[in-house]
Amino acid sequence: MSSHISTGIRRPYLVWLVPVLWTLALGMWGLSRQNSVWRDEAATWQVVERSPGEIWHLLGNVDAVHGLYYLLMHLLFEVFGASTTTLRLPSVLAVAVAAGCVALIGRRLAGPWAGLGGGLALGLLPAVQFQLQEGRSYALIAGGAGLSTLLLVSLIAGTGTGTGAGAGRGAGPWRRTGPRWTAYGALVLVCALLNWFSLLILPAHAVTLWWARARRGVVAPWLLASAAAVAGALPLILFSRTQSGQVSWIPPLTWHMMIGPGVLLAVGALGAWADRTGGPRTGLPARLTAASVGLPLLAVPLLGLVAVSLVQPLFLDRYVLFSMLGLALLIGAALGAAVRALAPRYPRASGALVPVVVAVSAVALLPVALADRSPASRVDDVLAVAGEVSALKRDGDAVLFIPAARRDTALVSPGAFAGLKDIALSRSPAESGTLKGEEADPARISAALREQRRVLLVTDSGKGAKPPGSQADRAKAAVLRAEFTVVEDRQVRGRRVTVYERRG
Repeated sequence: MSSHISTGIRRPYLVWLVPVLWTLALGMWGLSRQNSVWRDEAATWQVVERSPGEIWHLLGNVDAVHGLYYLLMHLLFEVFGASTTTLRLPSVLAVAVAAGCVALIGRRLAGPWAGLGGGLALGLLPAVQFQLQEGRSYALIAGGAGLSTLLLVSLIAGTGTGTGAGAGRGAGPWRRTGPRWTAYGALVLVCALLNWFSLLILPAHAVTLWWARARRGVVAPWLLASAAAVAGALPLILFSRTQSGQVSWIPPLTWHMMIGPGVLLAVGALGAWADRTGGPRTGLPARLTAASVGLPLLAVPLLGLVAVSLVQPLFLDRYVLFSMLGLALLIGAALGAAVRALAPRYPRASGALVPVVVAVSAVALLPVALADRSPASRVDDVLAVAGEVSALKRDGDAVLFIPAARRDTALVSPGAFAGLKDIALSRSPAESGTLKGEEADPARISAALREQRRVLLVTDSGKGAKPPGSQADRAKAAVLRAEFTVVEDRQVRGRRVTVYERRG
């Protein structure tokens, strides 16, 4: 029997609706980031404005791992137009879906306050706040991970007691659970096609099945659905390994890089310990708890990525952003346990605990939220430097990029570069199937540069600035240094525009 104190929330739909609306509000707040776009998002922007054929050509050379995401965003740009809203809103919607899933899982496993607290906590986690408004695929994977985990919990709960919809043998149970297992496998596959590191959710779910002592009627279809998803993603995994040079910049794993994951695991373990007695539960397997779902979801992807990074440096926490769903679920479980502990003596105060904790946390994390919504939170801004180019250029001027990857600002804002001659470019990015295009050999670049009277150079500024690396870039720098004079130099948000005029 459940009392008003034990449930605490009279309208059950509010348990998931409030977190969804809360996350949407957090995502829409400052979505344009003061009309800024940094280099990672610029890669998305410039690729998705190509034709499907040009995108396919690109994927044969680079970024195959992001192919499905680029095609999806191409469709959205075609329908809604190119803007920071179109670029980032899918991430906002996906994290809102993830928050709703955390809330529903938490409610089922640890009670309504646990669900509400976990769903609200997700959007406040610093790693999630950063990706909440990012024009990349990681938030979409988190949304898919939330849905697949919710499906898994419902399937374990339905068959784990021997009395649910999936209990028993034969075709009947499969007819009832088959569509959900199909949806589970499809979600895992789609997430893998968005980024195949998301397959680390499968060992996490395997630990949950073991911990919950799931019946064979659950384990067997899970193995089948998981194998189908892995098989579907295997061609992408194998092909993308041929493009592994793209991640060669990731630094080797060091002990100080483990501090953050260590703190997250400690917080998650405390949440699991706080909920060791379990919340309000009816008809659930005894070992299917917030801990048995949340702790593997948090720990296994993080530790799996660490293990992979010991072989090849690949440790970027955004690759396993979906593990934050496990942390949010465990935080919610701890909040639910606190409400239950407080309720017998202070029933009214217990009902205010979760809203108060969330409000205090939101205020405490306000500096993080404000920083993430500032252009300074990213290493550069391709739109700001495009504005400087537009103000400084004259018709007939030449433009150079050092390194060539800084051409992304011209690809995102072609209007700002109208009338300028890109004298180093021999084949455009779309034509060459690359992100930065193909440049001429150093001798041709030097010869073309010597024919110019005025040149705009776009490069990095501040800590991001590095000495010219390629022979072509060294040739550009040498001619500019020897034969031109700087007449204007502007630095803005991690990028630099320098105007050169020929001496004499």
